Amino acid sequence: MESQGKSLAAQGQVEKGIAGAAGIVAFGTLISRILGFIRDMILANLFGATIAADAFYVAFRIPNILRELFAEGSMSAAFIPVFTEYLSKKSRSEAKELASAAFTTLLLLLCIVVAFGIFFSPLLIRLIAPGFVDDPHKFSLTVSMTRIMFPFLLFISLAALAMGILNSTRRFAPPALASGVFNVVSILFVFGFTPLLPEPVYGAAIGVALGGLAQFLIQVPALYQEGFPLSFRRPIRPLHPGVVQMGRLLLPTTLGLSVTQINVLVNTLLASYLVAGSVTYLYFGMRLIHFPLGIFAVALSTAILPTLSAQAARGETEGLRQTFSFGLRLVFFITFPAMMGLILFRIPIVHLLFEHGEFGRVATLGTANAVLFYSIGLWAFAGIRIVVPVFYSLQDTKTPVKIGLVAVVANIILNLILMGPLQHGGLALATSLSAILNFSLLLLILRKRIGRIDGKRILNSHLKVLFASSTLLPASLWLNAHEMWLSAGDWLLKAALLSIAIVVSAASYFLIQASLKSEEFYFILNLIKSRLTKRSQTPR
Repeated sequence: MESQGKSLAAQGQVEKGIAGAAGIVAFGTLISRILGFIRDMILANLFGATIAADAFYVAFRIPNILRELFAEGSMSAAFIPVFTEYLSKKSRSEAKELASAAFTTLLLLLCIVVAFGIFFSPLLIRLIAPGFVDDPHKFSLTVSMTRIMFPFLLFISLAALAMGILNSTRRFAPPALASGVFNVVSILFVFGFTPLLPEPVYGAAIGVALGGLAQFLIQVPALYQEGFPLSFRRPIRPLHPGVVQMGRLLLPTTLGLSVTQINVLVNTLLASYLVAGSVTYLYFGMRLIHFPLGIFAVALSTAILPTLSAQAARGETEGLRQTFSFGLRLVFFITFPAMMGLILFRIPIVHLLFEHGEFGRVATLGTANAVLFYSIGLWAFAGIRIVVPVFYSLQDTKTPVKIGLVAVVANIILNLILMGPLQHGGLALATSLSAILNFSLLLLILRKRIGRIDGKRILNSHLKVLFASSTLLPASLWLNAHEMWLSAGDWLLKAALLSIAIVVSAASYFLIQASLKSEEFYFILNLIKSRLTKRSQTPR
């Protein structure tokens, strides 16, 4: 009994550590997402759902996908387990050597990839947006912006490497805030260069490339403080064994985490054949989905991976099970009501954020339709972010790839079936349904792999979440009943009403969870109380 009590106490400390780290990452991500929405609002106001906007969002799709794969995915998933193993089982100097070797290999490899990407940009655009070929101006504009933004791949990959090192040493704040720097630089270049260029939208493309560079450079001082400066290692030596191990994990890891992004690319390809504006509607719809997904699911995934990797390296299977259960329950506790909120408040949100300047009522309704169908899969997108790192912590990269390929095939079939009757909404719905399939299959296989996954506890938590989320319905009915959402103007009043509806919905949700004695609610509440107590006791 005593050893069991110690084990529970130790796991409690692990969960508090994960939640604290996730809070830091979530705060940084929140700042970044807010800045990202400001950038999107500026772009929507300047370019609306025009040819220039469609061209920019197709060109931006490539670096944006790479950002989500590398900065929020495969680089960390491949690097952190190996780097954590070096920190846990070998010396710090060997870990430092691994960091330098990874930096050198990545730099040389990506310089070649970027050069090829710039040269073959026309072919790339023909592949992902073949519907643009019939419009020479639109095609040429997209190719030019793709070339401007392609170096983003190099910069964001180096930023992801820096993030992996810092997260492994439990230094979460600098990487979390770095993505906000990217958006600041992007906004400055939209304002500073757009009026000066013959093609104004080029200012946005320049901002993306330089924003990626800033996201890497802002983390360099923290690397020096942790004792891991990224020095160049002579490439003529044989590859470092740790880099070889990373390489074995990186490609399958990228494929496993890229399922959603491959589906988005397929959507872009098919949307290029639909009416003008369809690509823009899907882009803005996914941006709204990424707000809760990035703040909560990606933040928790980022914070949980080093712990899962350390537990796997030490052979602590029971601890790994409990950490996974904790992560899945906590992410569902937050993302499911967020999903309900996006569905119920979608038109007021899109209207308030984007319906300005060139972005009119038709664009609002098109984007709201994309939000509706993307939101259906939000809980699955979030769940994948938690279940996939468990496989990677066990250094199993093949299973997520196999299941991912099944999901991609399912998405293509569903796209072809649904895009006819639902247009771009059908493409968004297909992405959601394939994500649900992906998550469900991964969860079934994980249960076979590690045995029980605390299923009864997870189910009990999820049922409480489902019941409590129904409290969002009254506020949404009240908000949507107002006719002000049909026309422009009264922006402050609209912002106030939307804020009231969201606050009332959130308060109702948390009150119901408290009355149901939700474990996740009281965990968060106690964590907040503990942090506030520590702050009040800290000498000033």
